[in-house]
Amino acid sequence: MGRGLGPWSALALVLGNLIGSGVYLLPATLAPLGANQLIGWIVTSAAALAMALVFARLGAMRPMAGGPYGYVQAAFGPFAGFVTAWSYWVLLWAGNGALAVAVVSALAGVVPAIGHVAGLPAVLAVGCVWVLTLVNIRGVRAAGDLTLVTTLVKSVPLFAVIVLAAWLWLSGAPTVVQTPVPITGGNIAAAAGLCFWAFLGIESATVPADKVENATRVVPMATLIGTALAGAIFLGISLAFQGYMPIAAAASSPAPVAAFLARTFGGAMGGVVGAVVAVFAAISAFGALNGFILLQGEMPWAMARGGVFPQWFAVESRNGTPARGHVVSSLLLSAVTLLNFGRGMGDLFQFIASVSLAAGMLTYAMTMLAAIRLLPGERLLIPVALFGAVFSAWATWGLGLEAMGYGAVLLACGLPIYWAVRRGNPARATTDHLRSS
Repeated sequence: MGRGLGPWSALALVLGNLIGSGVYLLPATLAPLGANQLIGWIVTSAAALAMALVFARLGAMRPMAGGPYGYVQAAFGPFAGFVTAWSYWVLLWAGNGALAVAVVSALAGVVPAIGHVAGLPAVLAVGCVWVLTLVNIRGVRAAGDLTLVTTLVKSVPLFAVIVLAAWLWLSGAPTVVQTPVPITGGNIAAAAGLCFWAFLGIESATVPADKVENATRVVPMATLIGTALAGAIFLGISLAFQGYMPIAAAASSPAPVAAFLARTFGGAMGGVVGAVVAVFAAISAFGALNGFILLQGEMPWAMARGGVFPQWFAVESRNGTPARGHVVSSLLLSAVTLLNFGRGMGDLFQFIASVSLAAGMLTYAMTMLAAIRLLPGERLLIPVALFGAVFSAWATWGLGLEAMGYGAVLLACGLPIYWAVRRGNPARATTDHLRSS
């Protein structure tokens, strides 16, 4: 019997998680940074490919449940494994709040009344979360099939933007004169920190590796191909906006990709195109939310199986899914979304994205360092992994002190849980660590 995810589903999981809300909403968030965003995309794409290569090698040599958590615990022991897993879990359920907001934000572009009814956006966002939570509790195959379909659908308008911009350039259409923005190290770091939001998910195929068919071959393939394709799409979208969308127009739009196409076509046709693209944007964020909800349930299950999280999470449903992890993760996700919805959809997206990144970037840095220890024979991989680790620290700094402060608080909240579990069963995690090593 198949273990759950085949090669196409694994590739769709990576590409679908990468092409989520970021590529549809980041043009507005990054617009005030001007040309700094182009440099940010280039640097971030290079770092993401470097990390993808490291994840691919780890996935080929040591496919482990929990992905980053499994690698770090095998390399540095249970405490480092727990901190990494907790960081990644926080990144997932907190960041999924931004994806839920993105779904509603896109739908509001089609049905403006959504934004005018008090409380309705929050209810719709949380509703999306629980619909997809139930899909994932049913089984990894159902979640994989949904991800595959939404990945194919969501790519259509993005390719349309890139092709349209290429046609405008080749036909000699005049580019817009952008308001000059100084190119500085701080601005580039700020852009890179936000750009990496779009690359969250490069590790997606490694997390449920125990449920991927022929994991040693499929996980590396899905990781590398998915990251490369996503990077090319992101850079193409950024170039299109820099050339043919004024900064002010992009920054003020709740659905910048739809606004780009509507502006290009103009008139009644532009309005129709904008509405259609807004639907695609909602589908895109919905599909990515599905993929990341799959991952957020796997992490507490993997931690519990590794002896660094309460064993209550290690119980599987009759469908072989970590139902308890899904439910608790989605409760936390719902709380984050509801408590912060007063910020407005645009500000809420940026706030949640920044905080979740600040909490979760530690995962990527620790995985890069773990690869150096777990794969000592691959000397060419060492500088690649070091580049990924340094970029993680630099991009975290670029997110700003507020996001870093919130992220640190979220990380600290996990320490009492670890100490309580270790006091209750001090030998379990150490035994599992020695076995995995």
